[in-house]
Parts: sequence; structure tokens; C-alpha cells
Amino acid sequence: EHRENQRRKSALATSALPAKLVDCRSADDRSELFIVEGDSALGTAKMARDSEFQALLPIRGKILNVQKASLADMLKNTECAAIIQVIGAGSGGAFNLDAARYQRVIFMADADVDGAHIRTLLLTLFHRYMRPMVDAGRVFAAVPPLHRIKITNPRKGQQRYSYTYSDAELHRTLLELERKGQRWEDPPQRYKGLGEMDAAQLAETTMDPRHRTLRRIRIEDSAAATAMFDLLMGSEVAPRRDFIVGAAAELDPSRIDA
Repeated sequence: EHRENQRRKSALATSALPAKLVDCRSADDRSELFIVEGDSALGTAKMARDSEFQALLPIRGKILNVQKASLADMLKNTECAAIIQVIGAGSGGAFNLDAARYQRVIFMADADVDGAHIRTLLLTLFHRYMRPMVDAGRVFAAVPPLHRIKITNPRKGQQRYSYTYSDAELHRTLLELERKGQRWEDPPQRYKGLGEMDAAQLAETTMDPRHRTLRRIRIEDSAAATAMFDLLMGSEVAPRRDFIVGAAAELDPSRIDA
């Protein structure tokens, strides 16, 4: 099996880049790879990106949970193999940070529970097989907005649209607009996914470095992080069930997107 895994790794390293990669033109220290969930979001992201330094790799839905899978299964998985191949720095103990084709990697998924699950699966892959990227602070999560408020009486120089990223921020923003005597189209739009935005909105809120918010993935405590990945993503069901039941009382019901 070890020989078969080495053969797969070698084939991965030498084969051409996946056809679905939308690459950028430069490989300088601005280069970034967006791992984008869903074809509809990919189409918009192609128009929203700066093709000079922003590359896109689409993935379909939820990738393999590599915490439960063997190395052989991970290398056989199309999505995981494509991500490792596109980054181009190998995997596991042989990962070479200096060989990475992009300065940073950005997970871009919908702002809902499915998007959170996809980000977790991607992070599990990076934590287990491309850990130096995370340690170097080069892995990020995009932060797309949850709501768009259309202001119907914008003042001179004021944008017609205002974006908010949580229900609390939406509430504060609407109170502030009311205080200023400004009106808006009610109800504000709640985005169900990235595909609902047009290219200008996606660029302005999520992709353009001048306006976007990124969340850097940090691992402050390596041992605790590894234990948490084992607990939440591993094959032992009983400890995970106990953790969920034990933490249920601490959950804020308003945060459940139902």
C-alpha cells in the first residue's frame, strides 16, 4: 500500500493542472487561490476577480472528510487531489511551503451552515496534509455578507447599498439609518448564497482586497487543535455525541439558521 500511495503522489505531482482551475497571470507575493463552492458562484467569481493575481478552483459540494479517510482514499478523491495538485507543494511530511504556487489560499463558501461545513472539511484537509500553510498564516476564510440594504433616498456621495455580515449588525445599521431619517426597501435582502450576488457585489464585498474582510485561520494551540479535529471529524462517534449533548445547553438558539 505504501508503494501504491507513493505512485499516486508521484502521478499527482507530474500530471497537468486540473482543467477546472481558472489560473491567474502572475505568481508574485499577491497571488491568491480562491477555493469556491458551487458552479453558480464560480461563474460570478470569474467576472468579479482580478485575473492578474486571483485564481479560482471550484469544488463540488462537500469534499471527503480526510480525518476519517486513509491517505490512499484522500489521494483517490478528485477534489482533494485537485487542491493538493493546484497548490503544488506536495502533502504530509513532504509538504514544501516554498514551492506553494500561491501566497494565500481563501475558502469561499456560502454564509450558511452548509458553507460552514465545507470550510470545516477544507480546513481538515489543510490541517492534516498541508499544515505549514496554516502555520504560516496563509489560509483564510472569505466573509461574504448576509444582507443587502437598498437605501431609497441616498444622500449625495452615499452608496445606494449597505451590506451587513450578521443579524446584530443588520439591526444596528437599520437603527442608525432610521436615526438619520433615511429610508430603505423593506425587507432587506438576505443572501441565500454567493450565487445570488452579481459580479460587482461579489467583488466589492468578498473579493476585492480594498473592501473585503478575510478571516485568517490560526492554530494557536497545536495539540488542542489536533484533539478537536479528532473529536469533531474523526471516526469515533460516542465522544462526538457526548460533546454535542454536553454543549447543547450553551447554544444560543438565535444563531440556528432554521
